[in-house]
Amino acid sequence: MAFSELKNYKLVIVGDKKTPKHWSCKDVPYLSLQKQKEIGNHLNKLLPYNHYSRKMMGYLYAMLNGADMIIDSDDDIIPKKDWGFPELVGQFPFIFPDNGFVNIYQYYSEKNIWPRGLPLHCVAQKFDFSRNITDQSCKIGVWQALSDGDPDVDAIYRLTKNEDCNFIDKGQIVLGKNTISPYNSQNTLTRKELFPLLYLPASTSFRFTDILRSLVAQPIMWLYGYHLGFTAATTIQNRNTHNYFDDFIAEIPMYRYSAAISELVSAAISGKETIIDNLYNAYEALNQNKIVLSKELRVLEAWLKELDSLHS
Repeated sequence: MAFSELKNYKLVIVGDKKTPKHWSCKDVPYLSLQKQKEIGNHLNKLLPYNHYSRKMMGYLYAMLNGADMIIDSDDDIIPKKDWGFPELVGQFPFIFPDNGFVNIYQYYSEKNIWPRGLPLHCVAQKFDFSRNITDQSCKIGVWQALSDGDPDVDAIYRLTKNEDCNFIDKGQIVLGKNTISPYNSQNTLTRKELFPLLYLPASTSFRFTDILRSLVAQPIMWLYGYHLGFTAATTIQNRNTHNYFDDFIAEIPMYRYSAAISELVSAAISGKETIIDNLYNAYEALNQNKIVLSKELRVLEAWLKELDSLHS
């Protein structure tokens, strides 16, 4: 309800088999499974039910209705009164290029906490933000805003610490090329030029799909001069009940592969290609390295076919 009342934004809800049959909210489009067939049947036929990748039907709906940006959220995220995102072009604190993976939560918290998808060998590392930041004019491809309360962390954090966290409000920070952080799909803005990179892998677990998306997207963004930016917490996460050990099992491929994905993708893409071609080449490389299944390429082809039909 809080999201539905925001001005200048249109909330869209994507349903699934587990959604209550008569779900509704005033003035909010609800995409039932039947409605999803009408929006994009090529993709709809291949997406599994009760899987996070069904959010892509909402992305298609937004594109069909002329969205110039798409913001992801989840059903356990509550916007604060000052919810919103910075401009897509501007002068921002900028982390120097070529730092590899950084634990961005260290910039916003003094706790030993890390985002879901950070390679485990980086968890104990300390990054000196003070010596690696300058102000710079940046073109933002994706803004990731944080969430207070029970933020997005992996199952290892929850099984061993499980402390709530309210982040320090330190404004924005932007990552240079080859400085990498996973980002999620809980409080995240993607600009129109990069809509193809919203693709959520359908053959992975829901604990890995948006993280994999983020690690594929960043090398492709860099080719076209776009950067990933983080901003202070603008939402509160009142997290749905989870079985932490089940989450851990679902995250095992993430722990195994997250460190290698950006390198594999970078080797498979080229600035001479389009964003769409690079996205396909990236997943082809991931398939060859057994990080995604071959059926992922069929789902990706359906996604790209839907995007092509939007322009025909």
